[in-house]
Amino acid sequence: MQKIVLCAFALLALAAAVPQEQEQAYILKQESNVNPDGYNFEFETSDGISRQEQGTLKQISEDQQALEVQGTYKYTAPDGLTYVVTFIANEHGYQPQEHIEQPGQ
Repeated sequence: MQKIVLCAFALLALAAAVPQEQEQAYILKQESNVNPDGYNFEFETSDGISRQEQGTLKQISEDQQALEVQGTYKYTAPDGLTYVVTFIANEHGYQPQEHIEQPGQ
């Protein structure tokens, strides 16, 4: 589980390393909790990116467990629109649902 959290943070760091013409963003909020049964984290940055995620161990058969992850992330794209993706990932795969926030929401 900790590897998953570390991978998520590594992907975020990789995305943040992409050269941008904008001002440098800073973290407004960051919280995380990892325990034997699962994890959760959330963060928000000054450039409008936010993410919250929780993962829990789920019993899928008598002798098999799987990690079920649910979460949401939000960002403003270069086109000026704010995209919100809500997702669940479990033994059935990654299932995202995307919508665009209208200005002023």
